[in-house]
Amino acid sequence: MASEVEKAQVAAPTADTIFGKIIRKEIPADIVYEDDQCLAFKDVSPQAPVHFLVVPRKPITCLSKTQDGDAALLGHMMVVAQKCAKKLGLSNGFRLVVNDGSDGAQSVYHLHLHVLGGRQMSWPPG
Repeated sequence: MASEVEKAQVAAPTADTIFGKIIRKEIPADIVYEDDQCLAFKDVSPQAPVHFLVVPRKPITCLSKTQDGDAALLGHMMVVAQKCAKKLGLSNGFRLVVNDGSDGAQSVYHLHLHVLGGRQMSWPPG
């Protein structure tokens, strides 16, 4: 199976993504949180004991494509990440990651926030 970096190097923005299908409930996911702006669900390939994604319902391809009008949504995603981290027991901290573009190892072109925790994170991250 290809690594995330290898997947990112061949990935390209498409009109629909796996995250769009999860949002529309066309494919199942272990949903942690849901509201009218975003969805949080557990990552199918976790990189930490706790690893979930916060995904906006609005189909923004990547962080570098956001606009000033997206500021409230981006802030809301951070608040949702914090609430879900607390709900999942990450009382000693967690890491937030946004991959942007191929050099950032983005393999799904629908903006998403990774939340990782449940162990000591190392530095530098990658």
